[in-house]
Amino acid sequence: MSIVWLILSFTYLFYLHQACIIFIISIASLNFLLVKVFARTKFFLYLLWTFNLFFLLSNRVFEGYSFSAIGLRWSYLDNFRGTFRWHICFNFVVLRMISFGYDYHWAHDLSHFDQKKHSQRCQVCKSGRTCYQLLQERGVQDDKFTFTLYLCYLVYAPLYLAGPIVSFNAFASQLDVPQNNYKLRDLAWYGLRWIFCFFLMEVMTHLFRYNALAISGLWKQLSPLDVFIIGYGVLNFMWLKFLLIWRYFRYWSLIYGIDSPENMPKCINNCYDLEGFWKSWHASYNKWIVRYMYIPLGGSKRKVFNVWIVFTFVAIWHDLEWKLLCWAWLTCLFFVPEMIVKSAVSKFKADSAVTEFVFRELSAIAGAITITCLMVANLVGYVIGPSSINSLASRFLNKQGLPVLGGMFVTFYVGTKLMLHIRDAERKRQ
Repeated sequence: MSIVWLILSFTYLFYLHQACIIFIISIASLNFLLVKVFARTKFFLYLLWTFNLFFLLSNRVFEGYSFSAIGLRWSYLDNFRGTFRWHICFNFVVLRMISFGYDYHWAHDLSHFDQKKHSQRCQVCKSGRTCYQLLQERGVQDDKFTFTLYLCYLVYAPLYLAGPIVSFNAFASQLDVPQNNYKLRDLAWYGLRWIFCFFLMEVMTHLFRYNALAISGLWKQLSPLDVFIIGYGVLNFMWLKFLLIWRYFRYWSLIYGIDSPENMPKCINNCYDLEGFWKSWHASYNKWIVRYMYIPLGGSKRKVFNVWIVFTFVAIWHDLEWKLLCWAWLTCLFFVPEMIVKSAVSKFKADSAVTEFVFRELSAIAGAITITCLMVANLVGYVIGPSSINSLASRFLNKQGLPVLGGMFVTFYVGTKLMLHIRDAERKRQ
């Protein structure tokens, strides 16, 4: 099965990158060799990260390299670089190479994952299906860590361009036993929902000019209320755009039997804290970060410190741009107070109706502040850039803008209370 998918995936890869697949195969082969030779050593994880970070940065600095730099006899290959820049897609390949390295490194370690206990607590496993955590944590046999299966995992056509990101263990275990979570009826309904979202995107693209006003800089000439509407519209447009991309490729993968984590399981308008937003935006990437970065760095014991390393890596992984680093550090700046407050709140117990009411109101106020911070961080990181922070602030911190800022805050406060009621209803159903 892996041979078939390898042939199909390389055909797809050749269409996208043509001669540049030489670079992909070369780096992937070096990584495989590094894993096989050093995986049992104490310094392996340092080598794995150094190797992959080097190529992650080098690929972007040299824009995918040039064949002429290797030698004049190879310069003609620069005319056959394909229709898609290979070094952009390679960011996802880097994540898969790291996943393969870690899963192989952990293959002979004593697993702390209790499959029996997990199956008793997991609602998905109780229903007769197989959850992603079980696929990922229970591991695979040594004979799965072959070069053929490794290459198949790196360039698996449905997930190659944009994910969702799936671990090596989860991928390898589904090649022989395809996913059974989605039946034919479920797949048909999944496809229909995607088509509906696609038509919604068409309507937004043709009737609403959020992006044009934001990117062109015309928003600086508009009223504070218009700026708020444009900012909120741009974020919703971004959410829908990525939803269409990720669910299209996940749907393709599901049809062929490989299940991957669902990105954006919640609407952007149903998130009131930074942690929840991050978990439900690029959910598969979040799972990858938790497994291969956050926990190895110390997990919750060093949470306040780890979040800076994690988000800096996320920014660099996306692209080498100053505005993305600003987005990462702004997010961390807003994240740290939230973590401290959550840690204090977890020890608090409401012992009366009045205390519970006050706690709920404070939670709604905190949610309104967090949503505002999320909007600012994402607009700076992905739309207007750090150079426009002062312009954005000046639109609201004046006599005309303060009432709009107050109204925006009240709107987010009411929305957060509604979200809290939704969470309560979900807990009661469980």
